[in-house]
Amino acid sequence: MPDPTPAPAAPRRFELELRRPRLGWYPKPTVVFDGHGHPAQWGTGTWQASADGEATVSVYLYNRVWRFGVASAVVGPDGPARLVYRAPLLPFLRGSLRAGS
Repeated sequence: MPDPTPAPAAPRRFELELRRPRLGWYPKPTVVFDGHGHPAQWGTGTWQASADGEATVSVYLYNRVWRFGVASAVVGPDGPARLVYRAPLLPFLRGSLRAGS
Protein backbone atom coordinates (compact mmCIF):
# COMPACT_ATOMS: atom_id res chain seq x y z
CA MET A 1 0.00 0.00 0.00
CA PRO A 2 1.49 3.41 -0.98
CA ASP A 3 2.32 5.99 1.67
CA PRO A 4 -0.43 8.70 1.70
CA THR A 5 1.86 11.47 2.95
CA PRO A 6 3.19 13.67 0.16
CA ALA A 7 6.91 13.84 -0.37
CA PRO A 8 8.55 17.09 0.75
CA ALA A 9 9.37 19.55 -2.01
CA ALA A 10 12.92 19.35 -3.27
CA PRO A 11 15.10 22.25 -2.11
CA ARG A 12 15.93 24.81 -4.74
CA ARG A 13 19.36 26.22 -5.48
CA PHE A 14 20.56 29.62 -6.56
CA GLU A 15 23.93 31.02 -7.57
CA LEU A 16 25.64 33.75 -5.59
CA GLU A 17 28.50 35.55 -7.32
CA LEU A 18 30.75 37.55 -5.00
CA ARG A 19 32.73 40.27 -6.81
CA ARG A 20 35.42 42.51 -5.34
CA PRO A 21 37.01 45.64 -6.82
CA ARG A 22 40.18 45.06 -8.80
CA LEU A 23 42.30 47.38 -6.69
CA GLY A 24 43.22 46.85 -3.08
CA TRP A 25 43.02 44.08 -0.53
CA TYR A 26 39.62 42.86 0.61
CA PRO A 27 38.83 40.36 3.35
CA LYS A 28 36.89 37.22 2.52
CA PRO A 29 33.13 37.79 2.55
CA THR A 30 30.68 36.30 5.01
CA VAL A 31 27.30 35.13 3.72
CA VAL A 32 24.44 35.14 6.22
CA PHE A 33 21.67 32.79 5.15
CA ASP A 34 18.52 32.76 7.33
CA GLY A 35 20.47 34.13 10.30
CA HIS A 36 23.46 31.74 10.08
CA GLY A 37 26.83 33.11 8.95
CA HIS A 38 28.99 31.15 6.53
CA PRO A 39 32.51 32.12 5.46
CA ALA A 40 32.77 32.29 1.68
CA GLN A 41 35.28 32.82 -1.11
CA TRP A 42 35.29 35.41 -3.85
CA GLY A 43 33.74 34.02 -7.03
CA THR A 44 30.61 32.04 -7.82
CA GLY A 45 29.02 29.53 -5.47
CA THR A 46 25.78 27.61 -5.26
CA TRP A 47 23.54 27.90 -2.20
CA GLN A 48 20.52 25.84 -1.20
CA ALA A 49 17.22 27.32 -0.04
CA SER A 50 14.03 25.62 1.05
CA ALA A 51 11.50 25.08 -1.71
CA ASP A 52 8.74 26.90 0.13
CA GLY A 53 8.91 30.28 1.81
CA GLU A 54 11.36 33.12 1.63
CA ALA A 55 14.99 33.22 2.66
CA THR A 56 17.01 36.30 3.59
CA VAL A 57 20.53 36.45 2.17
CA SER A 58 23.05 39.01 3.45
CA VAL A 59 26.71 39.52 2.65
CA TYR A 60 29.27 41.59 4.55
CA LEU A 61 33.01 42.06 4.92
CA TYR A 62 34.79 42.21 8.28
CA ASN A 63 38.19 43.81 8.85
CA ARG A 64 38.73 42.85 12.55
CA VAL A 65 37.31 46.17 13.70
CA TRP A 66 33.98 46.70 11.95
CA ARG A 67 31.66 45.26 9.33
CA PHE A 68 31.35 47.01 6.01
CA GLY A 69 29.92 46.41 2.56
CA VAL A 70 26.66 45.10 4.02
CA ALA A 71 23.98 44.17 1.49
CA SER A 72 20.93 41.92 1.73
CA ALA A 73 18.12 40.53 -0.38
CA VAL A 74 15.08 38.30 0.11
CA VAL A 75 14.89 35.23 -2.11
CA GLY A 76 11.36 33.88 -2.55
CA PRO A 77 10.14 30.65 -4.17
CA ASP A 78 9.80 32.42 -7.52
CA GLY A 79 12.84 34.67 -6.93
CA PRO A 80 15.98 35.00 -9.02
CA ALA A 81 18.16 31.97 -9.65
CA ARG A 82 21.28 34.14 -9.54
CA LEU A 83 22.41 36.96 -7.23
CA VAL A 84 25.48 39.17 -7.68
CA TYR A 85 27.20 40.91 -4.74
CA ARG A 86 29.58 43.78 -5.43
CA ALA A 87 31.90 44.98 -2.68
CA PRO A 88 32.31 48.73 -2.19
CA LEU A 89 35.47 50.59 -3.16
CA LEU A 90 35.86 52.14 0.30
CA PRO A 91 35.60 50.33 3.66
CA PHE A 92 32.78 52.51 5.00
CA LEU A 93 30.29 52.15 2.13
CA ARG A 94 27.55 49.61 1.53
CA GLY A 95 27.80 46.80 -1.00
CA SER A 96 25.11 45.85 -3.50
CA LEU A 97 23.26 42.56 -3.86
CA ARG A 98 21.05 42.29 -6.93
CA ALA A 99 19.55 39.74 -9.26
CA GLY A 100 22.09 38.73 -11.88
CA SER A 101 21.67 37.80 -15.49
